[in-house]
Amino acid sequence: MSIKNEYLQSLYQKVEQRSAGEKEFLQAVYEVLESFAPVVERRPDLVKAGILDRLVEPERFIQFRVAWVDDAGAVQVNRGFRVQYNSALGPYKGGCRFHPSVTASVIKFLGFEQVFKNSLTGLPMGGGKGGADFDPKGKSDNEIMRFCQAFMTELYRHIGPDTDVPAGDIGVGAREVGYMFGQYKRIVNEFTGVLTGKGLTYGGSLVRTQATGYGLCYYTKEMLAANGKSFDGQTVVISGSGNVAVYAAEKTAQLGGKVIALSDSGGYVVDKDGIDLGLVRQIKEVERARISEYAKRKTGAEYHEGCRGIWSVKCDIALPCATQNELHGDDAEKLAVNGCYAVAEGANMPCTPEAVAVFQKNGVLYAPGKASNAGGVATSGLEMSQNSLRLSWTFEEVDERLQNIMKGIYKAGEDAAREYGCEGNLVAGSNIAGFLKVAEAMKAQGVF
Repeated sequence: MSIKNEYLQSLYQKVEQRSAGEKEFLQAVYEVLESFAPVVERRPDLVKAGILDRLVEPERFIQFRVAWVDDAGAVQVNRGFRVQYNSALGPYKGGCRFHPSVTASVIKFLGFEQVFKNSLTGLPMGGGKGGADFDPKGKSDNEIMRFCQAFMTELYRHIGPDTDVPAGDIGVGAREVGYMFGQYKRIVNEFTGVLTGKGLTYGGSLVRTQATGYGLCYYTKEMLAANGKSFDGQTVVISGSGNVAVYAAEKTAQLGGKVIALSDSGGYVVDKDGIDLGLVRQIKEVERARISEYAKRKTGAEYHEGCRGIWSVKCDIALPCATQNELHGDDAEKLAVNGCYAVAEGANMPCTPEAVAVFQKNGVLYAPGKASNAGGVATSGLEMSQNSLRLSWTFEEVDERLQNIMKGIYKAGEDAAREYGCEGNLVAGSNIAGFLKVAEAMKAQGVF
């Protein structure tokens, strides 16, 4: 696909000039704008109001120094970021990522995607994202605590329960959220729902840990059902072995599928008998070891170096759940040739544009991350509601709400694709459905 509309093409060129070198952000903007030709043709009022011109520019971008002391007494310095991208629908909402790959471009791309994702949930949340180029791997608990406290010592100035509500992401789990929440509370002397993904003893929500992985499967279940298929009896390959991948694997098994491969940044394991999730959890969550340990302990399992090789494993359904741009065009070709008929993104933008084009050309059912992995932020929104109400819902209550939200997200994308002449294209449909709600809110609130 390409941007065929003259206005949209000129807008993208302007973004390209302003954000030169920010490849992840430019990729995300391009992927969205190429969907919008039928919208701008039908809705010239949105063009006149400058909605898209404003949408491609974040409301606020914050970069700051994070200085902390390691266990050896040496001062370390990292970069921290927060993008408050769009607040038309509610307070900024989006996770914090701690990983060496974090840059301004990555944070802007994630924040831009979050605007549409949060809109699709139907909950009153704007879009934001944050993080730092800090690597938690190999750090002690005390080092991670000191880093989180230093990070929050600056971030606290810019967030609040009705302003901006961060959460976890890659490298930021319950431990890191707990340290950040404690520092925020210490500084402002308030116990508020300023962060989500908190522990259950201090305002967290049941299902939040499982939400992104479960939500991915609930969305995929809807996509499969609409095409006369289901998880039952299907082989599934899932990249990653972190929170999203593990709970996607758990829900896949509950829905009748068999997960035969998982990966980490070093390589991947294949277990034709079905991945033993208990063993994966022991290795990754308790021992914090490499996925290669799985093959050493499980008879019949194989380990292969190189994480991208996982896409050569023959399967019916693929769920990329690791990181952005992990699945390339040649990987997509292998999946299609091997009979994979459905791909749903559990990570943010894990498939390159070339990979998406291959899936669409070969008739592979394809679900974009802004729709299929929205379960995490949806449940974060439900945690915000519980915090505001000073209530705690049961696992079953939250899970039911999550299922309904994911069904609604699928239907919104499907309906928008049909209405705007691109039936079956869930990328375009999800982009359009998410955009229109934000656009109407922006138009109603005037120029800001």
